[in-house]
Amino acid sequence: MPKKKNRLTLYIFIGMGIGLLIGTIFPNIGAQLRPLSLIFIRMIKSIIAPLIFATIVVGIAGHSDLKAVGRMGVKALVYFEVVTTLALFNGLTFVNIVRPGVGVALKGGEVTGIASQPQKFGDVLIHVFPQSFFQAAAEGQVLQVVVFSILFAFALSMVHHKKKAILDLCESLAETMFKFTAIVMRYAPIGVGAAIAVAVGSKGLPVLINLGMLILTFYACAIFFVLVIFIPVMLIFKVPIKRFFQAVKEPALIAFSTTSSEAALPKAMQAMEGFGVPREIVAFIIPTGYSFNLDGTSLYLSLASVFVAQAAGVHMTLGQQFVMVFTLMLTSKGVAGVPRAALVILAGTLAQFNLPLEGIAILLGIDELVDMVRTTINVVGNCLASVVIAKWEGKFIDNYIPEP
Repeated sequence: MPKKKNRLTLYIFIGMGIGLLIGTIFPNIGAQLRPLSLIFIRMIKSIIAPLIFATIVVGIAGHSDLKAVGRMGVKALVYFEVVTTLALFNGLTFVNIVRPGVGVALKGGEVTGIASQPQKFGDVLIHVFPQSFFQAAAEGQVLQVVVFSILFAFALSMVHHKKKAILDLCESLAETMFKFTAIVMRYAPIGVGAAIAVAVGSKGLPVLINLGMLILTFYACAIFFVLVIFIPVMLIFKVPIKRFFQAVKEPALIAFSTTSSEAALPKAMQAMEGFGVPREIVAFIIPTGYSFNLDGTSLYLSLASVFVAQAAGVHMTLGQQFVMVFTLMLTSKGVAGVPRAALVILAGTLAQFNLPLEGIAILLGIDELVDMVRTTINVVGNCLASVVIAKWEGKFIDNYIPEP
């Protein structure tokens, strides 16, 4: 699996290089390759609704029966929401300070709506609830899809006799959409190359400076998040900081090198059990955290969303950015196992706010560079969550002995 992933990454970089050359040497031809990038964008957009529905239903109905998990489940969900929300606002703060997207000038035929329509709280609240799931899916109203999926999942959790059949169906749908995503990603080098050719051919090389600035902004944001959020959490719950990072070092390196949270999952669970977290807490918190506690992904999503708005020349008010953060908070749940999950979530959010989806194809070109850090933060955050819940429950066993 890693070899195939590495090949795809190589092909994406090759596509970027070819697109860069075409856009630089033959700018007129580069600007005409827009249909190739739009095909990729449309295919990505088609994944969003069924994928979100299936993963949220499985995530909630399959794992979040609060009566069964009791007090630990409530504490875990509260902790997950607090930390991921802080991550979202952290990314929001950095992107508004650095403003890496200013000057890109993405073509935005769809971007006039958000600036011209003042959003009142009542209108936003009403708009959250769908009249029809299929209408919401067809129109790209991802927040409505999420709300429907959550309510459906809770309703399904109350069903006893027929629940397994529907869960099996949703699991099959989710697995099918994973495969569908893998098929779409085979076209990614062409779509990304065309997007870079269009961007450079129509806007010139300065667009690459903005992408480099986005990468540096995300890295700085991730370091800041570890220092200002993770470390204080460890101090509050009296987690041995040095020993924790020593315990989590190996799963973090696996996550960094493979950009796969799933590849690091077995080692992360083993490391946290050795660190002193009881097996029943490890078995519940870490897999659940893969659906509900994506700290690194949350950091990147808020940053990338506003980057695209800045690139499109769309001024988003603070209130609109808060609504976007709320949307991201919901849509980021349940898709940890999806290849390029952050881009799928980002596509849905951009569509929700009438921002140009061309930004997705451009961001995919740098996704591997940010995904290494993004995935590492996800894994470390879930390991820390298991320790925090164990401490909170008074069940942490301080018996960790570092390996020589």
